[in-house]
Amino acid sequence: METFTRDGLTFDVRDAGPADGPVVVCLHGFPQDARSFDAVVPGLVAAGFRVLAPDQRGYSPRARPPGRPAYVLRALVDDVEALLDAAGVGRAHVVGHDWGGAVGWAFASRRRERTASLTVLSTAHPEAMLRALTRSTQALRSAYVGGFQLPWLPERLLLARGGAVLRRALVRSGLPEHLATHDVDRMREPGALTAALGWYRAIPLGRAFTAGVVHVPTVLVTGERDPFFAPASVEGTRRLVRGPYEHRALPAGHWLPETRPDDVVRAVLAAARAADAEPGDGAAPG
Repeated sequence: METFTRDGLTFDVRDAGPADGPVVVCLHGFPQDARSFDAVVPGLVAAGFRVLAPDQRGYSPRARPPGRPAYVLRALVDDVEALLDAAGVGRAHVVGHDWGGAVGWAFASRRRERTASLTVLSTAHPEAMLRALTRSTQALRSAYVGGFQLPWLPERLLLARGGAVLRRALVRSGLPEHLATHDVDRMREPGALTAALGWYRAIPLGRAFTAGVVHVPTVLVTGERDPFFAPASVEGTRRLVRGPYEHRALPAGHWLPETRPDDVVRAVLAAARAADAEPGDGAAPG
């Protein structure tokens, strides 16, 4: 499949691997698209998985609804479920990085029956992050989120001089320059950055940024040099997982799918094996 639709929105999807293989869904973060998993996909396909990697809401050119309410986690979770429905998939192994990790936490907690396993890259559980805001460096690490709440000004600043500010910020945080250039070029498309920032601007909308306790096998992979997530947020995540749980800390930064793809593949395979070992559970049907 190359696209799927929901509520009049059309999402672009990268679909690789055997059509009858167990399914892995890869969810990208800000300010990226499905290409952020390009180095990960071959390893998963070689292991026999079918990999679905969508350009999520706001990132697919034909799925950029206006307004903050369109980007609450509930809508993002429903998009993933619509992807599985369109692909004829009952359950999938869910992998998420950055904002995609937040969607993964929410999806696994709200759609347990459709989640075979969960692998989260970099992103602490949203509730653990909220709890850590007043007792760790998490508030400082997340200070940019407050700036993103302003209308139009973040877009103007980040895209000034051909996106030089955004490109420099991505490279300084460890993303290889050629990949940062690709992401900035995508954000320069009409309406793209405003839509991507809609995810942040939806956070203050009541309980829009929440996820519940996760009961499926889960592997969290973090970089020890990640500037965005405090150790307290990562440590607090363990209390929000009731199923088999493993935390893998790497001597790395934030951009794990691009810089540590082999480690990501190993983590996904470990989560899938844990799912296979669960009583009454098996690999996700293709």
